[in-house]
Order: sequence, then C-alpha cells, then structure tokens
Amino acid sequence: MSIYKDYLKEIEERKSQGLHPKPIDGADLLSKIIEQIKDVDNEYREDSLNFFIYNVLPGTTSAAGVKAEFLKEIVVGESVVKEITPAFALEQLSHMKGGPSIKVLLDVALGDNKELALQAAKVLKTQVFLYEADTDRLEEALKNGSEIAKDIIESYAQAEFFTKLPEIEEEIEVVTYIAGVGDISTDLLSPGGDAHSRSDRELHGQCIFEHNKEMQKERLELKEKHPDKRVMLIAEKGTMGVGSSRMSGVNNVALWTGISSSPYVPFINIAPVIAGTNGIAPIFLTTVGVTGGIGLDLKNWVQQKDENGNTIVDEDGEPILKQMYSVATGTVLTINTKEKKLYHGKVELKDISAAFTPQKMEFMKAGGSYAVVFGKKLQTFACKVLGIDVPQVYAPSKEVSIEGQGLTAVEKIFNKNAVGTSGATLHAGSYVRAEVNIVGSQDTTGLMTSQELEMMAATVISPIVDGAYQSGCHTASVWDDKSKANIPRLMKFMNDFGLITGRDPKGVYFPMTDVIHKVLNDITVGDWDIIIGGDSHTRMSKGVAFGADSGTVALALATGEASMPIPESVKVTFKGQMKSYMDFRDVVHATQQQMLKQFGGENVFQGRVIEVHIGTLTADQAFTFTDWTAEMKAKASICISEDETLIESLEIAKGRIQIMIDKGMDNAKQVLKGLVEKAETRITELKTGIRPSLRPDANAKYHAEVIIDLDEIAEPMIADPDVNNEDVSKRYTHDTIRPLSYYGGTKKVDLGFVGSCMVHKGDMKILAQMLKNIEAQQGKVTFQAPLVVAPPTYNIVDELKEEGDWEVLQKYSGFEFDDSAPKGLARTKYENMLYLERPGCNLCMGNQEKAEPGDTVMATSTRLFQGRVVKDSGEKKGESLLSSTPVVVLSTILGRTPTMAEYEAAVDGIVLTKFKPSTKQLVR
Repeated sequence: MSIYKDYLKEIEERKSQGLHPKPIDGADLLSKIIEQIKDVDNEYREDSLNFFIYNVLPGTTSAAGVKAEFLKEIVVGESVVKEITPAFALEQLSHMKGGPSIKVLLDVALGDNKELALQAAKVLKTQVFLYEADTDRLEEALKNGSEIAKDIIESYAQAEFFTKLPEIEEEIEVVTYIAGVGDISTDLLSPGGDAHSRSDRELHGQCIFEHNKEMQKERLELKEKHPDKRVMLIAEKGTMGVGSSRMSGVNNVALWTGISSSPYVPFINIAPVIAGTNGIAPIFLTTVGVTGGIGLDLKNWVQQKDENGNTIVDEDGEPILKQMYSVATGTVLTINTKEKKLYHGKVELKDISAAFTPQKMEFMKAGGSYAVVFGKKLQTFACKVLGIDVPQVYAPSKEVSIEGQGLTAVEKIFNKNAVGTSGATLHAGSYVRAEVNIVGSQDTTGLMTSQELEMMAATVISPIVDGAYQSGCHTASVWDDKSKANIPRLMKFMNDFGLITGRDPKGVYFPMTDVIHKVLNDITVGDWDIIIGGDSHTRMSKGVAFGADSGTVALALATGEASMPIPESVKVTFKGQMKSYMDFRDVVHATQQQMLKQFGGENVFQGRVIEVHIGTLTADQAFTFTDWTAEMKAKASICISEDETLIESLEIAKGRIQIMIDKGMDNAKQVLKGLVEKAETRITELKTGIRPSLRPDANAKYHAEVIIDLDEIAEPMIADPDVNNEDVSKRYTHDTIRPLSYYGGTKKVDLGFVGSCMVHKGDMKILAQMLKNIEAQQGKVTFQAPLVVAPPTYNIVDELKEEGDWEVLQKYSGFEFDDSAPKGLARTKYENMLYLERPGCNLCMGNQEKAEPGDTVMATSTRLFQGRVVKDSGEKKGESLLSSTPVVVLSTILGRTPTMAEYEAAVDGIVLTKFKPSTKQLVR
C-alpha cells in the first residue's frame, strides 16, 4: 500500500472519531501528493490539491520544506498548476512562518527576475521569523549593491511587518461561559491523561472540560446563539489555570473559542478570552499572551470588610464574599480596549487596564508574543546593518527605577541578566528582556515544544543558553504504545537541536527517567541564573526559575531570552525552633497556613516571587519549599542561602553532573562539562569571598513580609482538598491546611504515595529508617494499604544502594521496577504492599498511573486537584491529601491516619530535617 493510501486509511479511521485529516508534517507523504497534483488525470488530484494548500504544517517540518520548494517552482514558472497561480503561491509562502519559506522568498527576491523579485520582497517585508542564515544573506546582498535587499532591510528597520498590521478592535463583545466554580486547574482544559495527544491539536481538543460532552455542547450552542461574539471562559469565585502553564490548555480554549491563525494552517487558533474572579494563574497568563489572547481579572466577588478594614469571616473563619456584578453563563459583556474597561451594556463594571498594557496589546496585534520577540530582533538587526538608531516603533519597555531603594533578590538577578535596557537600576514592575541560563523541556509538553520550534523555524539551540535538558519523567511509569511512538521521536529531535536528553537516540547510555525539576535543580549551578522550564514546578533552589508553556520554552531555546515584568517579592523569614519530630514538609505547609492567617485570608504570594531566607538547607532539601510555591500560586521563588550552604549545594550538583558525563550524556559541545566548570568557578568565588552568594539589599522594598513561627508547628500539617465543603469554590484548593490531630487517627487511607519532585534522597532514607523502626517495635512490617514509592532520580537510587538503604526498601517491597522490562500497562489494582517504582513522576502526573477511583490517597506529591491522582467513584469522591513522608508511610502501615503518639513513636530517633533559621545577616 502506498504512503498516500495509508493516509487515506488514517483519514477514514479519524472520521469515526469525528476528526478531520491529520495535518501533514512529513516530506514523503507531501512529495507523493505533489506528484499527484502534477498528474492532471490522477484520480486523487483534487483531494491532493486541498491537502497541499490547506493541510500542511508550516515552519521547518520536512513537509514545509517540500511545500516551499514546489511553491517556488510555481512562482518562477518551472511548474504550472492552474489552481495555484504564482501570486497564490506567494500568498501561501507568506503563511509558512519561516525556515524553508524564507529561503525560497530570498531566492526569488535576490534572483534575476526583477518583477518576481519585487513581489517576493513585498512578502518578505511581512515576515519576522528570520534567523542568522537569512539575515546574513540579506546583509551580503546589501554589501553587493542589491537595491531589493536595501529596500527589505529598510522596511525591517521601520518594523513595517508590525506597523502595517491592523489595530486591535476598539470594542470586543464577549458572551460568558462559567467553566467552573472555584480554582480551575489546567487539567480541566487539558487533562493529564490525554497528554499523549497534545501535538494532535484537533484530537486533543476533544478532551476539553475533561471530556464533558454536555459542557462542550453548551459552549457550541452559546457560540451558535451569539455568532458575532467571542466566548469568554470564566473561573467563577476562583483563579483560572492553576496547576501548570499547559499550552495545550490554552490551545484547546483557542480551538473552541478563538480565531484561526491562518486559512492555510488547520487547528491552530489564537486570541482566546479567559477570565477568573481572582484572575489568571501567573504562568497560565503568560501562555495566554503567547497566543495574543486576553486574560481578565474580574474581581466580581470581593471580601467584605468591617469599619476598621478587617476581613469579615463566617463561623468557619472563611472570608465572606459579596458579588459586585454577575458574569453568569450567557451574559453579554463589552471589552473596550481603548478605555481598557469592561462594560455590561453602558454600565462600567471594571477597570481592566492590567490586561491591556502596551506589551500585551502588541501581542494581541501581532497574533502572539513570538512575533513581537522576533520582530524586535529583526528590527535591531536591520538598524545595525544600516548604521542607524532603532526607531521607537514598539512600546518602550517599562522601566521602574526608584532612587535610594535597594534591590530584592529577583531584582538583582534581572538587573544582571537584562538586555536592551537604558542602563538604569530596575525595580519591580519593569518589563525586561533577560538572557536565560538553563532551559528544561518535559516529555508530555515536549512534542508541542518541538512543534513550536519547527513553526518558528528554529534549528539549533541558542548559544546564550548554558544548558538545556529534555526529560522522560512524565511518561516514566508505563512504557506503553503511546510512549513508544512519541518519546523516541521527541528525544531525537531535542538531541539534534542541542539539548541533553534523558534518552539517547543512539542508545549509548541507559534511558533516564529522572524528574525534570530535580535534574534542572542539579544542572543549575549559578545563584544568579534564570531558568525556564516547561512545567509549573520549575522552581529551583538556586537562581530564579519560571514554569512556562511549551511555546515560551521553545522561544527560550531558540533565542536564549525571555521577556516578562520583574515581579514583586514577598520576603519569608523564620523564627523559633523546630520540634525534633517535625519534617521540613510541615514547615512548607505551615508557611502557607500562617501567611493566610496573617493576611486575613488574602494570598499575598499569588503572582509574586517568594524570597525565602532558607539559610541552612542545601538545594536538595530547600527544593521542597521552592517546589511547593507553585501551589502557593507564586510566580517563582528564590532561596537565600548562607555561603557555606551554597558551596555544599554546588558540590552536590557538580558530582551529579559528573555522573551524567560518566554515563555518556554529554553532547558534542560538552555542555555538561561546561556546567561543572561553571560550578567550580562559583565555588572558588564563594570560598575566596570574591563574589558572595546572592543577597537582597537591606533597604529593598517588598510587597509583604511574612515571618513563620516554627514554635507554632506542633504536629504534622496536611493539605486537604476538602472535597465535601458546601462551598464548591473552597474545594480542591491548596489553602486548606490541617493538623494531623484533625483526623483523630480514624480517617481511612486507601493508598500512600512517596514520590514526585517534592521528595529528595533524605525522604528515601527516612522511609528506610521508619520501616526498620516499625519492625523493631512491632516485630514485623505489615501494610494495611498499598504504598507506592517512586524515587525522583536514578542518581538517588544509586546513592541509596551505596549507602545500604535501597537494600532495606527491597526487603519490604513486593514489587521492584525492572528497566529491562518496564511496565507496558498502567496498574489498575493495588495490593497491600510496598511498590518500588521506576524513577519519575508516577502518580503525581495522573496521565499513566492512578489510584483506584474513590480512594483516599495520602501522598507527598503536589497535586490534589479533582481527578488528578484519583478519580471519583459512583459511591465516593476520590481525595488526595498531601503530607510529609513519615505521615504517608505510617498511614499505609495503619490503613488510616495515625495519632500523634503513633507518629512520634514511628519517627523516634530519625533526624527528619536539620533546618533551623539562619543566625546570619542574609542581606547586603
């Protein structure tokens, strides 16, 4: 059977799923289609023409290369296709975004046919996705006296590719659709269990609202009733997009509510309108900007205050909310982009100027943030070649500089890494282009990142980036057919692009499924670094890290830059002394609890950087705090460490990077070797005092300061999804933190999970010691509930083996992962025993393994959202309670939550943490 007939067969299979033909990205198939177009008598010619014109992915896909060359043949007259005139061929090239299409346009523009050259030049003036190879050709032609090249470069200098675009509408009418009450996780928009289909946008679109067909039907009916209006998806009484950046979530919303980006590129929509009572989660809002969308903070419900300005609470201590205006499904509202206000009819509801900053409006006009980033670079190139100053076309980046005010840690990092500024000292609120040191891509968004790289015509990693890593952790637990089809292809693409990859396309080193955040935490060897990663838990304990969507990751890989406002900071310090039986995880949860108490239920962390003066904890252990800041809804976090602690952390990181080198994971550019050298240099700087560790200034200004009293933490703290709260908006948040005694030692636990990025080597050693303790006390260890254990990295497993702890875990386990025969199917039933699972995300991701429906899970992970770790059953809601390793372990041995007496006996003699507040001044 020919490749084309295989495609027809696939089309028939997709029809049964209600899907259109899959967009073409392969050269072989498109070459066959072109052959059939050239054969005027071919029975498949008409369909082939439609596939060629309307169903080929743009950028640097191999299909795009073949399409561009055939269009060139048509433009120059080498091929004649009556349905595709030379003018139409040029129009299609204008929609192909770069790479092969730019090469073809330059071939024609710099060719001998002047009439065609002028036509190609006209198209080139609209393009922004040019790379060095393209701009070098233009510069060389200019030097050789080409008037066409001069004309194009002069157009670029004036940024006509941007200025000649239509302005955004002054008024945008929207009709509201309440997608949920309370915080809406990105799992609602793009469920983790459907991660395998994210790169097939139409197929993935079927999973929006967690496959709720009734909600999908309602949304379609709403659009049919209001065909001239945009549908605005809303999180009522909550924040939209908590949990992760999830580009696939924004893609799905855009597919259902947005605008087509091009008539010749299927299923790629832009410009969705998304809103929430408490706005949009920070990293999700960045993703909305990637598509040129609008994200609104509605504030349609507000906390009530008494005459003294204090928050009024109900009998449960919860703030009482008042509705300021209704956004019930079907409400027609008007967004005035000029006045930057939201209206219901002629009634003004809300100032929405934060959603329409000059930069965000540029994203909307350009159809997304990428076009603006590349446009600025292209304009800078043109002006440099012409020897002129850059005309002020784009809105100047906002610079906030306050004389006499010191700098927070994040302000210092951005001042160091900023490019293209006036040279002034910048404070929070400034909009900054900054160089990126470390980039991470994970495996369930990586295919989308590779697509984004292809569509922005990037072929190699930016030399600015110190190091980048592609993980295999999100698909680690089950090596099923979907993983076998997707992951090797992803690893090859990323390895070729210049990343260090968890799996070696050449098979030299053994597949590594290490949790990406842990690897990034190890390869980050600079406390002044900026890190961008394709996951909300990209929050390192060195430098400052930002979780990002797959597109922002692609942009960082391609350009070595990221653009964002410098966030405000909240300073967190500690006082008092930890009790010996408390775990550092309890400090993390208590931080959230005490912060909410101190600020009357207001989350002052949301959208800001948490600058935590951790002082004495190494990066491994401090990561437990920084990791959880995603659940605190913070934009990012920064650990302020003592010099000696930072040195210890860098030595650990250096050793682990060397292990990666020894395994053969370094690439031709010896990126890992370079990171070891960078770590050694930084250690020398710290030891000699040449450059001490990162410190904020003593006179830095913070949005708020929170002091956590360790003396108040008297028992383990548990984050509870509160699944039966009468107020739906209070369910599945991470803000309900309860002491262990709340459960009275009676709450049944059906499954325990020790794993995810929240645990480190110390947790595995605690588990081993607890098992020995319990055996010594009770004569044997019997599990009343299953305990699933997934170490975060292979390095940790190797270290545990060397130190004897792995042998202890093996002794008590009923299952141990086997890399030579990984599981091919997800487990659906569990026995009451310990499972030693392969390093990786496991249950925390919810895309492969899950607990049994209706289970009560006690876990060390980060996610308690509905359906993430455990689905509801017909009889009972599934719930995922989050706690420390000791609480999880003991809960599975008892089959219920322990009492304080049982807990203290189980951890007797175990050093759970060495954390104590620093006695040193951690400011400059």
